[in-house]
Formats: sequence, structure tokens, C-alpha cells
Amino acid sequence: MKTILGYLQTYFRSVHLPAFILISLLTALLIAINYTVGIEDRIMQIATYPRRFTGFFLLFTFIFGSAWLIQFIFQPASVQPRNFFYILLLAAPAIFAAKMTLDWLARFLTKGLPVPWDQYGYMVANWPVKCAFVLLIVGLLWKWGGYERPVAGLRFKGFDPLPYFILLACMLPLLALAVTRPDFLQTYPKVNRVLFIDQHTAHAFPWKLLYEISYGIDFVTIEFFFRGFLVLAFMRYGGQSVILPMAAFYCAIHFGKPLFECITSYFGGIILGAVVYNTRSIWGGLIVHLGIAWLMEAGAMLMKQLHQ
Repeated sequence: MKTILGYLQTYFRSVHLPAFILISLLTALLIAINYTVGIEDRIMQIATYPRRFTGFFLLFTFIFGSAWLIQFIFQPASVQPRNFFYILLLAAPAIFAAKMTLDWLARFLTKGLPVPWDQYGYMVANWPVKCAFVLLIVGLLWKWGGYERPVAGLRFKGFDPLPYFILLACMLPLLALAVTRPDFLQTYPKVNRVLFIDQHTAHAFPWKLLYEISYGIDFVTIEFFFRGFLVLAFMRYGGQSVILPMAAFYCAIHFGKPLFECITSYFGGIILGAVVYNTRSIWGGLIVHLGIAWLMEAGAMLMKQLHQ
């Protein structure tokens, strides 16, 4: 735990305060607009995949590009963009916009299943399919950019999981607070989305467990992309300046989540970004992030049981 606190202390000592304030205000402004007019909801309601992709691409490009622009204005000496930087700058929003709109592929792969297992199959296959897509594209960019292996923080050597389990334990009071909020219980547990299978099988638990495992795979995608790719690929051009643009982008993908979760995602992104910057490994962040996700599932299920 002291090691993680040391990473954070080192990072915050290096932060340029005006840049931090402006990027934080930009993120806060977009949060306020989203929870007033529903940016994410409006994009998700776009009927066609290409237009929905364009909507997410423009949103992510705006917040990610603006955060990098602020860093460049206030810390030009620490940000040294070259040709491949601009490729990455556009590729990153494009990859995640595609990830957000790639549902058609899982539907195509499961459309031959009988009703209602076609719907269940789509819901379980969707996250692994998207994970494979992101891994493939980032892997190709990693090779194109001539980066050292392993790809995007997939490094086990010297990894000590204990500090991250301690950090996860420290998050329990915040999680306990979150599960009492009505907007949280409207979103979680995610497994409620597959309750329709209860009437089609005598043993629903294994199918729900499979759904939770698939849900967990999405956090592999998130950590690989945001901490592994957006931190470790971009640090070549900006050192620790990469963390704030990544955190702002990371916050934007939470616009469809409860407000409290969206706000805390910004600060969580900064913490996990600082950790990965120093360790060059995404596994600690994955322990924390995935642990929080499954604890939120368990907490929401417990709260709903208590309210019945």
C-alpha cells in the first residue's frame, strides 16, 4: 500500500496545477451537460451503427483531444508529439467508439440459437467479442509503433498483487455508500438482465455465473485499453502528462452510469493511471477494477434481497 501511495505522491508532485484544474473543469462541464441533456443516451438512441459510431467518436475525440491540447499549452516541454502520436490520438477514440457499437457482431454470431438463448448468447458473447477486437487492434498498433513487449502492460514479471487487494479493501466504505443510492440500484446488478432465463432452465445459477464472468471480461478490455494503451503507448510522447487525458476519456465512457460512479471514475482513472505508469503492468488495476465491479454486483443483489 505504501508503494501505491508513493506512486500517487510522485505523480501529484509533477502535476501542473492550471492544466489539472482546466482538464478537471472540462470533464465536470461535460458531466453536467450529460446528466442534463443525456449525451450518451442520445448517441445510443441513434438507429444506425455508422452514425452511432460517429457520435461516440466525436465525443471521445473532443474530450481526449481537448485534454491533450490543454497539456500541450501549459506544458509544451513535457509533450513532444510526433507523427505516430497523431495516429494514436485519432485511433484511440475510433477504437473505443467501435467497441461501443460492435454489438452487431455478437448478434450475428448467436442469431442461430433458439429463442430465448439467442438473446442470452448475444449478451454473454458481446463482451468477449469486443475484448478480442480491442486486443487485436491495439496489438497491431503496438507492433506498428515499434513498442517493447509485452503489449500494453500485459506483464506479470515482478507483480505483487497484495497492495491491490489492500487498496480494494479500502474502497469498501465507498462501495457500501454507493449501493444505498436509488440510481445505483436501477443500474445494478447487471445480472438482472438475464433473469428471463429463469423460466427456461431448471438450474439458472451456472448461466448467471457465466454472464458474470463475461461481464468481468469487459474490465480486462477497459484496463488493457485505458491503462495499458492510453498510458503506456502515449507516455513516449508525454511522460506523466498522459494520465489526465486518459482519466478524462475514461470518465466519458461512464456517462451512461449513475452520477456518483461517473464522477469517481475520473479520480479512479488518475489513481490507476499513476500505478500503471510506474509499474508498466495493468494487472494491479485489473484486480481493483474487477474487484469493485463484482463487489458492486454482490452489494446490489444483497440490497435488493433486503428490500424484498
